[in-house]
Amino acid sequence: MSHHGQIEVGYVAGLARLEIAPENRARLQQDMDNILAYIEQLEELDVSGIEPTAHAALLTNAVREDVAGESFPRATMLANAPAEIGGELIKVASVLPGDEMS
Repeated sequence: MSHHGQIEVGYVAGLARLEIAPENRARLQQDMDNILAYIEQLEELDVSGIEPTAHAALLTNAVREDVAGESFPRATMLANAPAEIGGELIKVASVLPGDEMS
């Protein structure tokens, strides 16, 4: 395999902040090498005359008129929240380290 550049599985794991068990590294490296080899095969294809596409299927947006309508009462919406703060805000679980909302 003559890759444009060897990609080391440990480097990719570091970028993704993944820990890979040492016993899995060799298998994953082989998988990555196989993927790169397949990409090299694809690069050999003659695609001249083929119009670039953003998606394999023809997609069109289904749009509707943006019309203001009745909104739900605040109390109804807050009743669905897991917790609320002062009857105004929805309290959600913390996703980043730091001070908790109170």
